[in-house]
Amino acid sequence: MRIAFLTAPEGVEQVELTEPWRAAKEAGHDPVLVSTQSGEIQGFDHLDKADTFPVDEVVGEISADAFGGLVLPGGVANPDFLRMDEKAVAFVKDFFTQGRPVAAICHAPWTLVEADVVRGRTMTSWPSLRTDLRNAGATWVDEQVQVCDAGDNVLVTSRKPDDLEAFCETYLAQFAKAAG
Repeated sequence: MRIAFLTAPEGVEQVELTEPWRAAKEAGHDPVLVSTQSGEIQGFDHLDKADTFPVDEVVGEISADAFGGLVLPGGVANPDFLRMDEKAVAFVKDFFTQGRPVAAICHAPWTLVEADVVRGRTMTSWPSLRTDLRNAGATWVDEQVQVCDAGDNVLVTSRKPDDLEAFCETYLAQFAKAAG
């Protein structure tokens, strides 16, 4: 399965990209780095610059139907930049419209709020997003990982880097289930 990993060039929490990416590869999937611009994206270890990663595909030149699922890594900057990019928000929303599975960790649900796809869903996130998610119509829970299959697709959310093992296991299981 081709899995889109959507990031902004300006910075993503590196471990929230690399660990789910590694897990996808080890499970035999084809992870694809999608961004709002061609070139490279910048990884961060909290506030410190880390590695850069080459972009495979650019939002606006591809659509959700080219992928079996979507992973949204977090960090504070990544979802903040993504939610300000109309093409990125439309790309995310398209996964929900097409009923494809989505996984988001840490601050990544900010992009889901902007795409207006959280209403009626039970989710988790980094704690500071609790009010944003509630205001957008979601039910927020403080759980390591949360699976919500409200609507036509599955949404897997997780709180933070410490939850990555559970997040990876759960998103891969849910994506496989959705693929049939």
